[in-house]
Amino acid sequence: MLPCTSNPLIHLSNPTFQNFSFHSLSLPLKKPEKTNQVKMATSRLPLFFTLSLLYLCNMLSFPMAKPANFGRDFRVTWAGSHITELNNGTSLQLLLDQFSGCGFASKNKFMFGRVSMKIKLIAGDSAGTVTAFYLSSETDKVRDELDFEFLGNRSGHPYTVQTNVYSHGKGDREQRVNLWFDPSSDFHTYSILWNHHHIVFFVDAVPIRVYKNNEAKGVPYPNAQPMGIYSTIWNADDWATRGGLEKIDWSRAPFYAYYKDIDIEACSTSEWQSHCSTTASNWWDTPSYQQLGPVQARLYRWVRMNHIVYDYCSDKSRYPVPPTECLAGI
Repeated sequence: MLPCTSNPLIHLSNPTFQNFSFHSLSLPLKKPEKTNQVKMATSRLPLFFTLSLLYLCNMLSFPMAKPANFGRDFRVTWAGSHITELNNGTSLQLLLDQFSGCGFASKNKFMFGRVSMKIKLIAGDSAGTVTAFYLSSETDKVRDELDFEFLGNRSGHPYTVQTNVYSHGKGDREQRVNLWFDPSSDFHTYSILWNHHHIVFFVDAVPIRVYKNNEAKGVPYPNAQPMGIYSTIWNADDWATRGGLEKIDWSRAPFYAYYKDIDIEACSTSEWQSHCSTTASNWWDTPSYQQLGPVQARLYRWVRMNHIVYDYCSDKSRYPVPPTECLAGI
C-alpha cells in the first residue's frame, strides 16, 4: 500500500492524483540542451521517486478548494474581446495579437493563503511575449505584489519563469528559472503560498523560490495589505527575451494561453482583519507550512543548482553588498 493511501484525498480515484505529472518531479541528469526540441532527459531513481511520492502525499493533504468560476469570481481588466470563457466559465483562453493583449482580476482581495492555477503557455515561437499570474495590492507607492511572469522563448529554447516580490513599494527582487519541461504542451500548476512566515512559489509540486519574513532584520514583508489575483498576456519584446534582442514574430499571431482549475484558499477581504490576523485556524500558518520540509528543501536545492539563470542576490553590479534577505537561506 502506498504510504499515504489512508488519507481519502490521496485515493487513486481522486482527480488531483490522476492528473498529477510525476515527470515534473523527476531528477534531470543534466541541464536541458538547446536543440530543435528541448531535451528533457530524466532519471528514474527509485529513491527520488519514493521521496517525491511522499512529498506528493503531503501536498495533497491540503484542504480541497472548489475551483473558481470566472463569471462569479473574476472580472475583465482590459480587452474583454480577447478573453474567451470555456467549459462553463471554469477555464479561459487569453489572446495576444498586434492590437492588444488582455487581462483579468479577482473580484475580491485576499490576505494570506494559497492561490494556484493551471496554465498552458503560448506554444511555438513565443519570444517577446509575457504571460503573468500575480497577486497585487494595487496601492501604487506602497504596493505589495507577488509575481509569476512567463517569458516567451525562441523555438527550441527553454521557457523562463521570472518571479518578483514587492513589499511596501520596494521590488527589484527578480529571480529567473528555466523550466525543465515544455509548459506549452500541457497544463501545469503554478501556486503561491503566502503566510506570516514565508512566501513560496511552486511549479507543480516543486518549490522554485522562497522569500522569508525577515522583518526582524529590517526587511519589509507583505503582511499589512490584502491582494487581488491578476493575470495578463502582453507584448513585452522590449525586455522579455534576451533583454529585448528577440522581438515578437507577428506572423505567428495570434498567441494563446489557457487557464483552468483556479483554486483560492485564502481569507477574503471581508474577514481578513479579524480572521487572518490569527494563525491558529488557518492551515497555511500551521507548523507544517512555516518552512520547507526535507523533501521540499531537496527539490528546492535541485532547482537552485540546475535551473536558476538569474538571481538578484548574486548580481554584484546591482548589489555590491547582497541584500539582507539574501543571507537568510530557507
